[in-house]
Amino acid sequence: MDTSQAPELTSEQKRWAFFGSTLFLTAVGFLGYALGEGAMILFAAGWVALQIFGFVGSLRLAKGDFAQPLFKSQVFLHVIVLMMLMALVFRSGG
Repeated sequence: MDTSQAPELTSEQKRWAFFGSTLFLTAVGFLGYALGEGAMILFAAGWVALQIFGFVGSLRLAKGDFAQPLFKSQVFLHVIVLMMLMALVFRSGG
């Protein structure tokens, strides 16, 4: 793939791409933890699948613009899922 013609990303696009990738890596890490512990495997696998389809679909519709509102809404959606996961963990005393 020739990336010599790719435009340079703005700082806002880099920031949103970082947020999205951080959330994806968090989901993959939680999937590894869930597989190791044998708990919440379906949630963890579903969260990774939801991120893959959501981020790819929103980037396709946004024509690769990470700062587009559709991609930002995907990031916020997964922040909400992360907060729900943290609430479950804290409520269970784990």
